[in-house]
Amino acid sequence: MPQSALGSVITPETLDAPMAPTLEAIRRHLGMEVAYISEFVGDLSMMREVSAPGLEHLIKQGDALSLDDVYCRHIVAGRLPELIADTAAEALCQTLPITRNVPIGAHMSVPIRLADGELYGMFCCLSPTPNHSLNPRDLQVMRVFADLAAHQIDRERARDQEANALRDRILQVIEGREFEFHYQPIFTFAPFRLVGFEALCRFHATPYRTPDIWFAEAEASDLAEPLELAAAARALEALGDLPDPLFVSVNLAPATLLGGRLSEALGDWPCGRVIIEVTEHTPVGDYAALNAAIAPLRAAGVRLAVDDAGSGFASLQHIIQLEPDIIKLDVELTRGLDSDTARRALVAALTYFARETGIEIVAEGVETEAERQALEALQVRKGQGYLLGRPMPRVAAMALAARLA
Repeated sequence: MPQSALGSVITPETLDAPMAPTLEAIRRHLGMEVAYISEFVGDLSMMREVSAPGLEHLIKQGDALSLDDVYCRHIVAGRLPELIADTAAEALCQTLPITRNVPIGAHMSVPIRLADGELYGMFCCLSPTPNHSLNPRDLQVMRVFADLAAHQIDRERARDQEANALRDRILQVIEGREFEFHYQPIFTFAPFRLVGFEALCRFHATPYRTPDIWFAEAEASDLAEPLELAAAARALEALGDLPDPLFVSVNLAPATLLGGRLSEALGDWPCGRVIIEVTEHTPVGDYAALNAAIAPLRAAGVRLAVDDAGSGFASLQHIIQLEPDIIKLDVELTRGLDSDTARRALVAALTYFARETGIEIVAEGVETEAERQALEALQVRKGQGYLLGRPMPRVAAMALAARLA
């Protein structure tokens, strides 16, 4: 593994570390007052990282200098050496006003070249006074760290390109509505009656990703809200095909609800046939703000459900803080309920709480008749799951609704 002249081993973690500490270390090692990494942007040298304690009035991150006024072009062209222990010994330095204005007494600078050969900028150190202790070994140290900076810049550019490509791909999915919905039926147990559907998103964009990955990538790209709103609008279109009073429930993150734009997705659909399911997977920092954001929707008739109840502490917080209309039992509570006393005890506690507070319970993941009977015994009156009906395309959901109407 490569090792610098400062004795530190260069590892992949080093390549991802901030450059400011590196500049500080090399500046101290060389006994110089200023160290910086610059980027050439047109005819300007832009200061990207700077270590110059006490000299911020002379140079700081974000400053821009004309390449005509600094040493950089002359060093790259070979008109000035990379190591200048005393600028008084270089006639060209004396013709440049910056030498006197800063002032610059000693200067050492090496080009930063990226993997594709592009000249990015310079890795530079300078002092206001001459420094005759500087030697070729110090210059080699500078070259090592210039290479380190180049590797890091290459990595950052690759990450930026990947992030931009991902963002473009998600925007394409949103604009092209490259998703569809399957609808899982929700029934009352006794009498056995269809009451609505949960809309489950399915992406057909390439490359294939499961919905959780698409939404996670959208969140990382600051596009979670527009993707969720576009998906919700598409999901609710099924209301136009389903007989009243069947509902459609859609899953939304708290951040999307806080954005205040859900009314755009609701359009003119009857709010009384819409259920919003808030999952426990995203923490809520301000329940008062969330309640304020959804209050107008609830006043219009939209019902609120807390999804995945019992799967973690956050869902219990949602239940207490949001006072939902519906609690949806997590599949992990439903599975094996008939033979697991601990699960039955927890479901019994939730159903008691629901009765006391006027909240409805819906069980998810009902897969066996024994589980359904156990739920009924605990006074859970609604459910969904493979026993009752698998998620199905919109056309099949319409046919099921027509058949059971």
